[in-house]
Amino acid sequence: MPWNALLSRNVRRNETRPGPDCSWARPSTVSTQCAPEGTRTPNLLIRSQMLYPLSYGRRASARNGAQAVVQHSRERGRRLIGTGTACIPGVALGCLRGVGGGTYAGGMSAYVSAFELFSIGVGPSSSHTVGPMRAAADFATRLRSDGLLQRVASVSCALYGSLGATGIGHGTPDAVVAGLQGLHPETVDPDAVRRAWSDWPAGRTLALAGEHAIAFSKDDVVLASRTRLPGHPNAMTLIARDTEGGILAEETFYSIGGGFIRREGEPPRISSTPFPLAFDDAASLIALCDEQGITIAEAARRNEEALRSDEEIAAGLDRIWDAMAACVNAGLVHDGVLPGILKVKRRASVIREQLEAIEAEGHRELPGEWLGAFALAVNEENAAGGRVVTAPTNGAAGILPAVAMYWWRFLADSGLGAGNAVTPYGELVGSALLGYDGHAVTRGEVAGWHDGDVAEANRRRGIRRFLLTATALGSLFKANASISGAEGGCQAEVGSACAMAAGGLTAVMGGTNRQIENAAEIAMEHHLGLTCDPVGGLVQIPCIERNAIAASTAVTAARLALRGDGSHYVSLDAVVETMRQTGIDMSTKYKETSEGGLAVNVIEC
Repeated sequence: MPWNALLSRNVRRNETRPGPDCSWARPSTVSTQCAPEGTRTPNLLIRSQMLYPLSYGRRASARNGAQAVVQHSRERGRRLIGTGTACIPGVALGCLRGVGGGTYAGGMSAYVSAFELFSIGVGPSSSHTVGPMRAAADFATRLRSDGLLQRVASVSCALYGSLGATGIGHGTPDAVVAGLQGLHPETVDPDAVRRAWSDWPAGRTLALAGEHAIAFSKDDVVLASRTRLPGHPNAMTLIARDTEGGILAEETFYSIGGGFIRREGEPPRISSTPFPLAFDDAASLIALCDEQGITIAEAARRNEEALRSDEEIAAGLDRIWDAMAACVNAGLVHDGVLPGILKVKRRASVIREQLEAIEAEGHRELPGEWLGAFALAVNEENAAGGRVVTAPTNGAAGILPAVAMYWWRFLADSGLGAGNAVTPYGELVGSALLGYDGHAVTRGEVAGWHDGDVAEANRRRGIRRFLLTATALGSLFKANASISGAEGGCQAEVGSACAMAAGGLTAVMGGTNRQIENAAEIAMEHHLGLTCDPVGGLVQIPCIERNAIAASTAVTAARLALRGDGSHYVSLDAVVETMRQTGIDMSTKYKETSEGGLAVNVIEC
């Protein structure tokens, strides 16, 4: 009998049990302190007194393609990912129970705040630069808070797996040195990170946490690419020693993609603030929006309100967009050669000059070519270690800004002002000048405004909707699959970003929730299986061009979805699950290690 044919006795709808080919794994020590029945956590698969079988990546699927994901992540505590119920040794939450395929009870949701998913940092990699910098800074901060800082004489760092394999090209050792000095990616001057380790002079001391001088040499950062820790392909261990060589502190961190980090031994992160509109997959998100009569962007906004005020949400989203736009503009004017052994020439500025010359001669604008230039501009800035927004990663950072800038420059003015078209949810397309309620703006409400003020306000409102829609979609990829190239290949990075951009563009073009879901599905479906094989370990070839192609795919996906009614055969949830399974099946050499694909077939010098 097949795996998905056996349904467990005395369990709720859509929960499953294994077939005869795989028995339950019963741990010797299981926490029996149970949370209230009905509690669920994202990224945490719990079944009362039992762990799912250790058949990594097995799944019992239901017709909607979204239930009962079974995945053994092989890390300490045998943490599992998916939906259903089980018990995890060493996790204080103990036994939790939930309903497969439904929304999270108690406000626990797949949703990730826009201000975590889109973080302002530095290039060239969110997982290999931003994450390690945060980990090193966290380690230094813990030394201070534990009263150990003044006793530290030296610090060493071992970079494992993908961090060790492509760390040099991604600037990982430089990021570690910057983080140990108390620098943070959100505020650091990019110049303080570039070659911080590479050019470290012999005999120079390091200001640990920015205040305590310790001995440090380049040899204190070790690249151990052949060693892979079970928690995640991107692992690093930091050790602080005293003057006699005794270990004062030792921590292992995992850089899990998008700049997010996890410290070994910590329980899964659960937001202390419950989200009012909780969902765990696209189907439950659409159902929730139908029930409330709201857009996906509005659902995301209401969740953000649990963390900050309406004004703070608007201002924060505007800051994210301003950083994205600044990165586009910087990339369009900077020229020269990118750092690294490949000596890749920047192209965005040359393309800008060509397009401006064509337009100056009276020819019509070429939006599609500008779209590609926008994406190239961002990823060239990222490759140079410049200021960039993770969206949801640095390697895929050019797609969302490019598509958003494409809308801002070429599409937004097509329906601005009080006479703007209204979406099926009563919202103005790219509009709603006052707040987020989405009501139709009257002439009286904008009395005294200049046309430029109205256009600017409408564009910013549209960008906020774009980002909030993309946030909700990106949360689904992060919770139910991965946004890490070292975990799922480039499909997890560029594929996720393309889907987020397609959904965001569909939203600001007046699409329904189902058209948004359809656009995201189209975009992700056609990135399934995409490998991560950076030549020379640099985020340049094929990464930069790949962003430009994916930006074009996102626009195409949005247009296709807007021409339909939102009904389609393959669901977004099915594609997300397929991406997860494909990532598990994919060889490690195609997961940001530069050990396969183009990385071994292109001569580096």
